[in-house]
Amino acid sequence: MNLRMAAAVAKSGAFIFSASVLSSSQRMLPPSRSNFLSLVTGNNAGLLRHVSIFTPSLSLSSSSPAVDPEKSSSAIAMAEPADEAPSPTPADAVREAAAALDIRVGRIIRAWRHPEADSLFVEEVDVGEAEPRTICSGLVNYVPLHNLQDIKVVVLANLKPRNMRGIKSNGMLMAASDAPHETVELLLPPVDSVPGERIWFGSEEDKDKQPAAAAPNQVQKKKIWEFLQPHLKTTDEGVAVLGHHPMRTSAGVITCRSLKNASIS
Repeated sequence: MNLRMAAAVAKSGAFIFSASVLSSSQRMLPPSRSNFLSLVTGNNAGLLRHVSIFTPSLSLSSSSPAVDPEKSSSAIAMAEPADEAPSPTPADAVREAAAALDIRVGRIIRAWRHPEADSLFVEEVDVGEAEPRTICSGLVNYVPLHNLQDIKVVVLANLKPRNMRGIKSNGMLMAASDAPHETVELLLPPVDSVPGERIWFGSEEDKDKQPAAAAPNQVQKKKIWEFLQPHLKTTDEGVAVLGHHPMRTSAGVITCRSLKNASIS
């Protein structure tokens, strides 16, 4: 090191390790850490800070590079950026929320007017379980009672049960509605669909990629349905979709009778 360089380094408070010291340090470090160099630098206030430099291509046994007096008062930490998992996109978050829901094909066994609520029907619905579920739906002003007998429907099955005027409702019938909410139509599975089959969004191949549905408590706590619902709609052809992914059973896609570009709830 020449005298001019030594003076600049001493003025800055930095410590420079010679090539021989670095070569010895390299031999002391494990092979996997042979390119790790620690420098201790100071500032005018006498405070010390530790800076680590990791350069995979740097050989510590090589000669020390010349020090620029203008930059000797600071050390630049050069580190390989750590590999980070890509952040999920909004579309990924929507698909993940949809996969957490347990949406099934159901068949209404019978339906009747709620004795304590003028706007509610009560339905017994087969969703592939040992016993039919009781579900209350606010369809009185939109669907004639006789149209609810022995039909296939779409049921959101992993909601927490709710007490609706003395009757515990265990699920929700899914329907499409126009913007002013004057017309409401139930979503319709294909006639050959099987009660209890879990419905999914996407292609036929996506059926076997479904993860386990979330527990009702998790659906409520994380507000999964509230997050997902604005992304559901019907297309120009009346097909129920999530974004551009059709709502599907093994027998075909889910539709509604006549509403197009309608919201689903």
